[in-house]
Amino acid sequence: MYIVVLITAKNVKEAQTIGQGLVNSRLAACVNIVKNVQSIFSWQGKIDQAQEALLIVKSTKSQFSKIVKKVHALHSYTVPEIIALPIVAGSKNYLQWIDEAVKDH
Repeated sequence: MYIVVLITAKNVKEAQTIGQGLVNSRLAACVNIVKNVQSIFSWQGKIDQAQEALLIVKSTKSQFSKIVKKVHALHSYTVPEIIALPIVAGSKNYLQWIDEAVKDH
C-alpha cells in the first residue's frame, strides 16, 4: 500500500533536514516542502498559532514505522505531526517508481 505522510516542521531548514534524511535513507521516494503554512492548534491547554513548513512524503505503508523513528530523531518538536493517508489510486509508472525508490531497506 502506498501512503502520503504529512509532517509539519518549525521551519524550512528543519523540513529540509527531515526530507533529506527520509530520502537518503530510502524511506521516502519524494518529499515536497510547502513553506509558510499557518497552523492553529491546541497545545498544553491553550490555543496556539505557528508559522511552519509542511512536508508531503510519498512512501509505502511498510516504511511508516521507520519513517516515524527517523522523524523523531531529526525533529525538534516533542510531539511532531506524523500522519499517513492512503493513496487510493495513482499513475502506474509513479507507483512503480515509489516501489523502486523505497524497496524495503
